[in-house]
Amino acid sequence: MILGSCTSLQFGAALAAHLFPALGSWGVTVLRLGIAAVILLVLVRPAVHRWRRGQWRSVVLFGLAMGGMNGSFYAAIDRIPLGTAVAIEFLGPLVLSAILSRRGADLLCVLLALLGVGLFGVESLMGIGELNPLGVLFALIAGVFWALYVLASARVGREVPGQGGLAVAVAIGALVLAPMGGSGVLTAIAHPSLLALGAGTALLASVIPYSLELAALRRLPRNVFGILLSLEPAIATIAGALLLAQMPSGYGVAAVVLVVAASAGTTLTAERAEQSEATPEVVAPGAAASPADPTGHAESPAVLPVQAIAEPEAVTGEFFAPDLAEGDPDGPAQQEPESSPRQAREISARSTASSTSRSEVT
Repeated sequence: MILGSCTSLQFGAALAAHLFPALGSWGVTVLRLGIAAVILLVLVRPAVHRWRRGQWRSVVLFGLAMGGMNGSFYAAIDRIPLGTAVAIEFLGPLVLSAILSRRGADLLCVLLALLGVGLFGVESLMGIGELNPLGVLFALIAGVFWALYVLASARVGREVPGQGGLAVAVAIGALVLAPMGGSGVLTAIAHPSLLALGAGTALLASVIPYSLELAALRRLPRNVFGILLSLEPAIATIAGALLLAQMPSGYGVAAVVLVVAASAGTTLTAERAEQSEATPEVVAPGAAASPADPTGHAESPAVLPVQAIAEPEAVTGEFFAPDLAEGDPDGPAQQEPESSPRQAREISARSTASSTSRSEVT
């Protein structure tokens, strides 16, 4: 299921690239976020009139991070290969994890990822492949917004019960980018075939992958989940080769391998740190302490991940369950979500920064 999710996500991004000549990268971004926002607002029906000023501030920041992450990523893959863009974007959450965890092992993982990204530059300098500087810049910006997305989604998860914060944030992300991509959306509306392809992109890059991830999250240990998600740069490279004729060189393959290894390494070090820092439960004298769950599975039911609308970008299957209306926003904060689909690889960032997960809610 995880491999199917990653494949659907990256092939959806490749399909989106085919729409760039007609709609522009910003137009495709606004179209996808707009479709997702309409679906979420109809299903969730957020009680925004009850939100306090602090809640609105958190949701607006979340929406800005979401829009920036999606728009920058699509602008990047409009200029550089898909696999290259995904590998560079991974630097964002990896650096955030290292900063928040302050573990030497995470710093080594970041250096490993930087070495991998540096190979793309070597490839370009040797004339093997041309690397568009603006595309690289957009990929780096997408990584920064991805890191901000992790922090903003955790804050919304703490302050806004239900999924209303996510629904409004997606709409804000679409509105913020509308000045740059609105004309592309109008073009899609005027051409049903383009609109259908845009809906297909939303399906492949949102609904399918995050529904599969949500199901897998209930069955797999978090460390296994995170390692499998770390394969995304490799899958993105394959999708780019098959659908966009972006054949990687030996340097490109080595770069992606290093970034995948760095991402998987961060997941493993975070899991080991959690196990080493766990303390036995205090029990009465003579009583036996309960052992920790050896599987690493979260015990609470899975909830909608927060990073899903875009790379992060998606409407998960949970939104299609009955009784989706948002509860009282002034009530107690929602239960801490378990490791969300794309956050399993950022366990250290989550556990150090806040008690909630990022996604990718997705």
